[in-house]
Amino acid sequence: MMYGTDTGRAHLHNEVSGLLNRLSQTAPFSLTMPMVAAAGISAPAMAAVNYHWMVKKRQLNLMLRQFLAVLKDEKSARLSNELLQRRYARIKLSFNSLLNQYDIFADVISQRAEHVTGVWVAGLDVLAADALRVPVAGYEAPPVMCFLERGHGAAIRKARTRLPGGDFNPVAIIQVPRERMVGSGVASSLIHETGHQGAALLDLVTTIRTAMSRTIPDPQIKDGWLLLQRWLSEIIADFWAVAHLGIAATTGLMSVVSLPGYFMFRHHADDPHPFPWIRVKISLAFGEKLFPDPQWNHYRRLWHSLYPTDGCDAETRSIIRQIEMCLPLFVRMVTLHRNPHTGSKPLAALFPVHQRQPGHLRALFDELHLARNMRPSLVFAVVGQARADGRLNATDEGLLLSELLSFWALQRAVQPAPTLIN
Repeated sequence: MMYGTDTGRAHLHNEVSGLLNRLSQTAPFSLTMPMVAAAGISAPAMAAVNYHWMVKKRQLNLMLRQFLAVLKDEKSARLSNELLQRRYARIKLSFNSLLNQYDIFADVISQRAEHVTGVWVAGLDVLAADALRVPVAGYEAPPVMCFLERGHGAAIRKARTRLPGGDFNPVAIIQVPRERMVGSGVASSLIHETGHQGAALLDLVTTIRTAMSRTIPDPQIKDGWLLLQRWLSEIIADFWAVAHLGIAATTGLMSVVSLPGYFMFRHHADDPHPFPWIRVKISLAFGEKLFPDPQWNHYRRLWHSLYPTDGCDAETRSIIRQIEMCLPLFVRMVTLHRNPHTGSKPLAALFPVHQRQPGHLRALFDELHLARNMRPSLVFAVVGQARADGRLNATDEGLLLSELLSFWALQRAVQPAPTLIN
């Protein structure tokens, strides 16, 4: 037996050797991609996750080999088995955290092997990257990887946030509900999540919240103002979607939050989300500000008819009334907000608002044969406007967008990005 009769050291030697063996069995993601080229993640995303994995694997490999050297070193005989076990336990935690990171990336990549769906998801990567574009000097959007998950909620693991074990995530990973594929509604969920990433890069939540705290509203609406501050992160993400998609963002949101009436008005003190009913009203308010058109009143009346507030208790009605009174000031403050990260431009000026006006989108619908030359977010805005106007049914919408998602994925795989119509 190694180390004479010291079974503790022999045990730890075997454990560490096992970790080294399992670590060596993990291969770079570029060697394990099981999908056709069009379904792959982008080259920058692949480079980022491969580099991250290579660095962390090398660090862990070094830690394990250094620990083995300690076990073999006769000078370390004075170290107790208890102390050695504590050191090993810390290394084992690092090992498990690194494999958790590996699984996060592997789950995203391996899903691309699904026939047809894998290519569609690659097309969503292209849409997400487009929605993260911001014309500000020094702004650098991270690579994006999308994947599908069951359920109704989308989510994002933002780039530059912590992974298991405390390492920084090198890419943005966006989860999209399977039930949203494929239609213009998927863009509402996806671009909402890109909005969380963009807002973090521009530090919007912090600076807008600070501006709001300096504004003293009428005492009668103070509680509503405080709620808007609490919900700000989700509201800014919704604003990001509206600014790119117009009415398609709001109709997509209406679809997502169409729940039994009992859930529409439930609000909790610690919930960062606006309750569903008021969340749609806030989206409508942003849309009307950015893209004036009678359609917003139409959808406001529709929303009230679907979920009348007559049955709400007095407290909920008071909250709704306060927030509705706050909205004109709040919407104006958000759209005109400036901070050092926006290049001193008003926030609304960072988005293609002029190109997404309803009249322009309606005209472009007659030119959808040029869709392959348009920005993906513009295509979804055009299609979503046509759905809202009743000019396009769900079946034709699904066929069109499926084809375009596949086209964008293939285009990314085989050639450099072209110049697209905004």
